[in-house]
Amino acid sequence: MRTTAGRPAALPAVAGSRAAHAPPRPCDPEQDLPERPVTLDGMKRSVLTRYRIMAYVTGVLLVALTLGMIGKYVLDLGGAADFTQVVSIAHGWLYVVYLIFAFDLGSKAKWPVKKQLWVLLAGTVPTAAFFVERSITRELEAEAAVEDPAVAKA
Repeated sequence: MRTTAGRPAALPAVAGSRAAHAPPRPCDPEQDLPERPVTLDGMKRSVLTRYRIMAYVTGVLLVALTLGMIGKYVLDLGGAADFTQVVSIAHGWLYVVYLIFAFDLGSKAKWPVKKQLWVLLAGTVPTAAFFVERSITRELEAEAAVEDPAVAKA
């Protein structure tokens, strides 16, 4: 066994020894930091970016689906049935991805449940995803600007 400066090297804890079952160190409340609200800088910008992309994709597909349904049932267009079938399947699958990304953003931003539900349901109302996405982006960017004001360059 090697020694360091005349002392024996420390042995790793062996199962069943006191060192392996040492009680956890209690938390020191004076050293614990207070919980700060999560801002755009606190979470990765990619979380907001992927939510924004999916909000636009879901919104465009829902508007296209609405127009296809109008063409199919109101205007009685011939090719609208195939169009609505393809767009509805794409919107359905991509809406699930939108839900995952929106929930991830809301949980990291620590939104209340009511706000979270509004954002999640925005992908079901035609054009609502555009307006909700814009307001969420402005809100998160404003919170980031207040907490970390830009330093003016000389």
